[in-house]
Amino acid sequence: MTCLIKHPCEKTTALYLGRQVFFTRDNFESSLLPLTIPTPMMVGQPEVTSAHFAGSRLLLVVSQKVYMYDYNADLWNTSEAPNTTTHLLSPGICASGHLPKREPAVCSASVSTHRTRRPQGPPCCSGSESLLSHTALHELPPEISNSVFAYLHGEQISQANIYVSNNGGFSFQKFTYERQGMFAYSDHPLTRSLGLAFDYNETLQALIPPGQRGLLILWSQNSLLSSLSAGAQPPPVAQVAPVPGQIVDTIQVQKGGQTLHPSIFGANVTVHNIAVYENGLAVLTREDHLYYGRLGIPSGSSSIIKFPDQQVWSQGAALMFLNPGKLQILTPLPDAASPAYDFRKCVVNIQAVLTGPDLHAEKCKIELMYGAFKGKMYTLDMNSQLEVTAIMIPRPGASLIPQARESLLPLVMVSNPYSLGLKTSIYEFDNTYAGNVLYRLDIRLKQQHHWGWFDPNFTSSIKRPTLSTLTVDVANKEISCMDLQPLTALISIGCDQEKKIIVQNKISACSSGVLDPRVLQDNYTYVIEKGSYNRGPGEEAATEDLLVSYPFKDLGCPGLVYYETPWKPVIELWQGEEFKALVEAEFVLREVHGLSTFSYALTAEAAGCSSQPQNWSSVLLSAHEAGQATWSRENYVSCHSPSSNNPLRWPDVQYQILGGRTDNRIIFKQWNGIYIFHLSVLDPYYSYCHLETTFSIYVYGAYPLSLFAPGVTIVLLVASMLLAVWLAHMIPRLLCTAGGHKIREAYRGLCRRCSSLCHCCRGLRC
Repeated sequence: MTCLIKHPCEKTTALYLGRQVFFTRDNFESSLLPLTIPTPMMVGQPEVTSAHFAGSRLLLVVSQKVYMYDYNADLWNTSEAPNTTTHLLSPGICASGHLPKREPAVCSASVSTHRTRRPQGPPCCSGSESLLSHTALHELPPEISNSVFAYLHGEQISQANIYVSNNGGFSFQKFTYERQGMFAYSDHPLTRSLGLAFDYNETLQALIPPGQRGLLILWSQNSLLSSLSAGAQPPPVAQVAPVPGQIVDTIQVQKGGQTLHPSIFGANVTVHNIAVYENGLAVLTREDHLYYGRLGIPSGSSSIIKFPDQQVWSQGAALMFLNPGKLQILTPLPDAASPAYDFRKCVVNIQAVLTGPDLHAEKCKIELMYGAFKGKMYTLDMNSQLEVTAIMIPRPGASLIPQARESLLPLVMVSNPYSLGLKTSIYEFDNTYAGNVLYRLDIRLKQQHHWGWFDPNFTSSIKRPTLSTLTVDVANKEISCMDLQPLTALISIGCDQEKKIIVQNKISACSSGVLDPRVLQDNYTYVIEKGSYNRGPGEEAATEDLLVSYPFKDLGCPGLVYYETPWKPVIELWQGEEFKALVEAEFVLREVHGLSTFSYALTAEAAGCSSQPQNWSSVLLSAHEAGQATWSRENYVSCHSPSSNNPLRWPDVQYQILGGRTDNRIIFKQWNGIYIFHLSVLDPYYSYCHLETTFSIYVYGAYPLSLFAPGVTIVLLVASMLLAVWLAHMIPRLLCTAGGHKIREAYRGLCRRCSSLCHCCRGLRC
């Protein structure tokens, strides 16, 4: 057996695993030398058992050790994977960079390879086509796009260890799961059940077909099984909810529409290589037989037929789909005069074989199946809905409406139905010039949690971003419908990268004439007094004033706020350049420079807290690094739910959360100046995004603080007035006494001396 692995994004980059290993950047068009690992890095006799592409790196499992080859930089490294690894498995999603047109998955089987050409046992390879088109590229969560699983093939269930990498294979951690058994699931709600038992007679390889539709192919030299769907709802549009592993069926061998063998085991053949393209399947056997078939929907309809015999098999032959209608058989050819290998390519025109006299497959009953969403990726954030449309045209005389004379059954399928739900409707929309009926299929998608149809225990956690695939197809299509591939789109249930928040600034300090924008742009700085800011909990009090440079380029003119007015920022939610709504969710503010000249209107008790609320002090003190904590949707805990572990012990503390169910506001103290706030939305049910922004305001109208307390000022003022009244009464009486005459004489003498001094000074100046 051999294996071909194609890069999910780079259509001409591939790896051939056979008795030798060949790496190509031009789709095997040029002669190639066998790929070798640097000798100093090898320990013992090298044996390749699995491979996987991760970005610009090729991961190879060699003698139970994972190596990384960066082919752009031509550098080899070893991964921190356990030294008991034989196989790698990954979703194989193209998630970044410029994406090519859709290319087929060609990795379908593998053979343990050896540089010395010594044949080994069957390994496993992984690979999938690029689902996404470059016009619809969105960023996938790193835990999805960079995830790689490593395991030892053939371990006993009770001793099995699985490791997972979330950084593309650089390092691995042990993947723990509560239940072990046949298709045990790690996430709610599937953790409560196991897949149904099925028969197999040897260790099976696992293959994830391209498209991320929740499909599995399980195979060995004598077995060929599929796990497709877990059930369907009634027409007019069946909404299939596939859960891979729950139901596993054999892939039948048919001839002329009749079942020849219920499984490939009864055909007495030995599987050498398989390849998958969307819902197409090809099998090459050691007996030099080539089979082709479909992965049908619903479960139980997958089958293959035998093509006319041709001499195409060899020990090094590997299958690769070029497109839905063309299959290529690739074989390396040694050159006696050179260590390099050329590759013989045999192309099989599947459509021509199916319509030929030997098979004469039944004509496809669907003439057109189109959807603008095909091959694209969409992001579905919380509280969002996605609507897409598909167009179908059946053959004249056929209908997509149930109970018609020749009725076809359109299917709308979502993988991961515990996270993504849908509603569908189909109706006659128009007629073609040839008289065919054109049907329109409308599909509405949103999180299952928001449809309200199912018991809450059915849905997965809404806090957790997930990935689903939407697929539109027709049940039990004829095998000749190879050009009508399923309409597939990837749905990322997570953060919409186009979303952002903006704080309203309708009245700025510049437009009101309080501040001059020209001054602000000219490297404007301002001083925060040492008593007006703090360095955070546990830090010493500031001992000197803080000089701050105002970032006008980033913040523009500050908003204008009067200090006596309880204030709360008005937040706008934008998607790209389009305003969507005002944000009513809970959020928190933090003054960037530590200004503490404000308080909150509500206490924990007034805010209706049932447990002790979080505040900036508790968040910062819980940080791993001092001052590095963020208060966001990831670590927010609402105080409005009772908690035995965190009861409300201090009801009079300030409630530092704004928005949401309370009307909490900021109360500014008697201090005029600029505040720069960082705002973060806390509500974990508002959006998967970390919605945050930084903005500035200018607080005005506060009079300078007096040097004395108000009570002291009043006492001094009253005492001064009484003293003035007493002096006005006593001074005239004192001037009439002998002592008063002496005072008047002394005053006259002082005036004469001052007058003489003034005359003398004038003389000197002259």
